[in-house]
Amino acid sequence: MMRMMYPGSFDPVTRGHLDIITRASALCDELIVAVLHNPDKRGAIPVSGRVRLLEKACKQLSNVRIVTGSGLTVDCARAYGASCLVRGVRPLGDFESEYSMAQINRMLGGVETLLMTTSETCAGISSSIVRQIAAFGGDIDSLVPEGLAQDIRAALAGEGGEEEEP
Repeated sequence: MMRMMYPGSFDPVTRGHLDIITRASALCDELIVAVLHNPDKRGAIPVSGRVRLLEKACKQLSNVRIVTGSGLTVDCARAYGASCLVRGVRPLGDFESEYSMAQINRMLGGVETLLMTTSETCAGISSSIVRQIAAFGGDIDSLVPEGLAQDIRAALAGEGGEEEEP
């Protein structure tokens, strides 16, 4: 059985994330989407809220499982039996950092990384852009998975944005 993991903060989930999730899930038996705690970041949406948003976005994908984790990504991958990590790469600036991370993950844990380029329609989308547009009351519908804009606006406006460790 081929099990892959797509780790990230997903704060919030975007159309770009869902694009990678959909395409990666077609390449394996099970894709684990891991919402990871990053101690260097203060989350805008609590981890539990991000999990709920991802579950809603991925409900049509029967081989996708949403989990949480903390610590090293390679340790999380091993804990869930994933032999490969999936990472999305946007056109400007992502490749060098993702390449370095892939090298370290292979060195630390023997886990391979599949770098997937984003679709051209998602190349300019990032969670930080979604947060900024939403903060100013802008329209985020075209940037987030269908049917989630209202949920994401509500989650971003809510209290308790502290990053919680899973």
